[in-house]
Amino acid sequence: MTGAGLRFRDFDVAAFLRDYWQQQPLLIKSPWVSWSNPVEPDELAGLACEPLVDSRIITRREHAWELEHGPVPESRFAQAGRDPWTLLVQSVDHHLASVAALLDPFRFVPNWRIDDVMISYAVDGGGVGAHFDHYDVFLVQGLGRRRWEIGALCDDDTALLPHDGLRLLADFQATQEWILEPGDILYLPPRIAHRGTALGDDCMTYSIGFRAPSRSELIEAWADDITTDLPDSDRYEDPHLAQQGNPGEISADALARLQGMIAETLHDPARFARWFGQYNTAPKNPEIDWGPQQPVTTDDIAAHLAAGLPLIRNPASRFAFTRDSASSVLLFADGQCFVCSAETAGFAEAICAHSALVLDEPASAVTLELIALLVGAGSLALDDGGSDGDWDEEAD
Repeated sequence: MTGAGLRFRDFDVAAFLRDYWQQQPLLIKSPWVSWSNPVEPDELAGLACEPLVDSRIITRREHAWELEHGPVPESRFAQAGRDPWTLLVQSVDHHLASVAALLDPFRFVPNWRIDDVMISYAVDGGGVGAHFDHYDVFLVQGLGRRRWEIGALCDDDTALLPHDGLRLLADFQATQEWILEPGDILYLPPRIAHRGTALGDDCMTYSIGFRAPSRSELIEAWADDITTDLPDSDRYEDPHLAQQGNPGEISADALARLQGMIAETLHDPARFARWFGQYNTAPKNPEIDWGPQQPVTTDDIAAHLAAGLPLIRNPASRFAFTRDSASSVLLFADGQCFVCSAETAGFAEAICAHSALVLDEPASAVTLELIALLVGAGSLALDDGGSDGDWDEEAD
């Protein structure tokens, strides 16, 4: 749950969405009630050593950039040389509730668009080079100071340096420059060139990134799902075929029929909504088993809720819902779809809106069954009074 300091004190969301979102960069000077760095450098380094955590080290040599993929050996940090280096750890919000809480103030953007929180730790002069991203990002300065240089709008034709693992700009010209102190935030819309450089050691930056699926990604994944159950007997037909003047021509009528076969199949709004909900909430790290070590029964859940204790969402889980009708919704959690009638729809909507939820009224038997399924999958946990939940990471 969000701590007292991890809330905005004075930030005009409506003005930001109107004037800046996906339009232009914005420096936001420490808008927090009070800023407190959510994770210490040593804890971040410990995460980078874990085999199921995505981590990288980028070192700037005199004439080249060196990329190392994790897990990072613990001895690696002690062996770091004089060259400026940066540690990047992906999806830290999936592992630490204190970092997951950092997302809450940014939920004026729909949850399905939020991707994860990446943390970078850099020594003096460290950075990842000039680059651009295809998604929106809020760069929150956690510790130390970082200089951000902002450049032009890039596209697919923008020249890049030759490198197997890094997409670095071949020619970067800064047009704006800001120095961020702890608690400051820099918003960057997609495709804006930028370069961050640590000013001193112990520089930590939290990158809150947003999902922006490409057209090709959506079409490919949607088509893959649709074709799994299309019968081979569903084929092109042309009754009342008329003789053509030239048999070599593919007629306009034939083309229209062929394209119509595809369009009719793809244009199924109800099926697309169900597919996208499952696709968008699919676990980012499916190899991690978040389920409880001991089974949790509906009686356990009922007793827990009767005591006024909350249900908490796994920070690594993705929740969303769509409206299936006026009284029912489809709940999506970690790639699974649950059809919720009027009896459970209210709970489904509430758990999608809150990272921790206390039920005001006793849960129905159907709702308890739904909660049991979510707890068994590791998507929810019963909070015993702490704030971090109780999940054990195990590889399948």
